[in-house]
Amino acid sequence: MTALIAKLSSKGQLLIPKELREQLHWEAGIELTLVPTGHGIFLQSSVKKAKHNLADLRGMLKYEGPPISLEELCKPIDLGETNSDEDNS
Repeated sequence: MTALIAKLSSKGQLLIPKELREQLHWEAGIELTLVPTGHGIFLQSSVKKAKHNLADLRGMLKYEGPPISLEELCKPIDLGETNSDEDNS
């Protein structure tokens, strides 16, 4: 990636070149974090907060089979175990 030059306006605004904004997928209104360093600033997009909480995700993954007990669901998986139906084929 080549270095790009931007100028600071008299109002303290910095115009990030369109080429860089498109490459980083930065749209108008994005929040950026500026961290002072010994040589200038470090600029990155802020961490997006999740729009949903865990309860909102309930039922998102569909399961079409019979109900599974909690004990069966939490049972450890033995990766060395084979399915007996596969062995008979």
